[in-house]
Amino acid sequence: MAWAVGPPWLPSSAGPFLLILVLFLLLLLLLFRRGHPPARLPPGPRALPILGCLPQMWGVPLLDFLLKLRSQFGPVFTVYLGPEPVVVLCGYETVREALQDRAEEFAGRPYMAISEKTTRGLGISFSQGERWRTLRRFSVATLRDLGMGRRGIEERVQEEVRCLLEEFRKTRGHPFDPTFPLRRSISNVICSVVFGRRFDYADPEFGTLLRLLNDNLRRVDSVSVRLYSLFPGLLRHLPGPHNLLFEVFEEQKRFVARIVKEHEASLDPAEPRDFMDAFLIRMQQDRKNPLSEFHLENLLVTALDLFFAGTETTSTTLKYGLLLLLKHPQITERVQEEVDSVIGQNRRPALEDRARMPYTDAVIHEIQRFIDIMPLGVPHAVTRDTCFQGYTIPKGTMVFPLLHSVLHDPDHFPDPAVFEPKRFLTEDGRFQRNAAFLPFSAGKRACLGEGLARTELFLYFTSILQTFALSSPVHSDALDVEPEFSGFAKVPPAFQLSLTPR
Repeated sequence: MAWAVGPPWLPSSAGPFLLILVLFLLLLLLLFRRGHPPARLPPGPRALPILGCLPQMWGVPLLDFLLKLRSQFGPVFTVYLGPEPVVVLCGYETVREALQDRAEEFAGRPYMAISEKTTRGLGISFSQGERWRTLRRFSVATLRDLGMGRRGIEERVQEEVRCLLEEFRKTRGHPFDPTFPLRRSISNVICSVVFGRRFDYADPEFGTLLRLLNDNLRRVDSVSVRLYSLFPGLLRHLPGPHNLLFEVFEEQKRFVARIVKEHEASLDPAEPRDFMDAFLIRMQQDRKNPLSEFHLENLLVTALDLFFAGTETTSTTLKYGLLLLLKHPQITERVQEEVDSVIGQNRRPALEDRARMPYTDAVIHEIQRFIDIMPLGVPHAVTRDTCFQGYTIPKGTMVFPLLHSVLHDPDHFPDPAVFEPKRFLTEDGRFQRNAAFLPFSAGKRACLGEGLARTELFLYFTSILQTFALSSPVHSDALDVEPEFSGFAKVPPAFQLSLTPR
């Protein structure tokens, strides 16, 4: 009967309340022990049960919090963003060792409640294992066949640049926000590759899709979505603002599904016109294979992956770059001098010009380095139990390759907080590469649209600076270039741009 009032090691006067209290404390102790790194995980700050280090982060940007931990724990450390550990990698040498030298081991994607609810492990960005390898191989080969990295894609970009310049001329030198013209234009390039069509800038459905995409980027880092990430089992059954993220994703899928139907009605298996045609043809070829990864749901999510990757980062880089050019008019003048010298005013810029324009190339590289648009990198996971720099990282553990710490590594970029294109030039003015320039990440999960993005950045910047003089209603000294955060990405602060024909 001793257990009627408490275990044998409690006084006989202890009642049920004390028993519950002791059991509760034991549970907290168990959770607390789980909330600390096992002996072989990298060191890190003490974590609370369930919440991890989130209370310590309250009111502090995640990037700042992680950089502070780096100064305390070194280039490899563990932080609990909730109940699960995240291993953070800092500095060029450490990130290179993981993503390039140990590429296979760090090629996974972690379980994330948001991506499981939206993509359900489909597509390219958040798929795993053989599915990811199959879809990535197919996508790389198909995009190459469609002209990515060749003359064909250059001509598509040049045509879209021409349309954007016409839109800019309509502003007649008046100040305007360049966000949506740039986003529509860049998006049309990837739309021409994936969907085989471009959209009119005034197309209301297209404008809505881009607006929803932008809203979801900001929503990813909201309090409601963070809570969903911690307690998906509970919140998936409850109403609330977190559901807007998922509703918008489904609306984006419906947009793509309508384009799929149009393609199915006019598909010619002998003449694929775009990525979607190529995928539909492969679906027909594999229709008797129940294990095939080529089915409608994978097509919808893969198309959205390519659409997002080909739209947001490049358009944001262009917008941020224009702000930096306004902030540094002397740099803008030097680029325009090189544009006038190499290209002139009688023809449009071409990729072959880049080799003869080292200063312009250096400016574009410095824009990408300075803004480090994805400072945390896209989360990785280890594909098996991995020994790394003396620590053991269990299979499936989330890994942040902190790209900010690479692009702002003072050992490779002296005075990294200073915007200085000359760091990409030799003393005699030739362009020089830097191994730590990794804005597209590295390894097996590196951005597959890097070639397209580099083409777009060069042709857009040179075309705009060839055609227009840049100015702002605000004096350059007063322009704010400090970034805002949109989810896990950086975006420039709002600004007004005036473009006057040269």
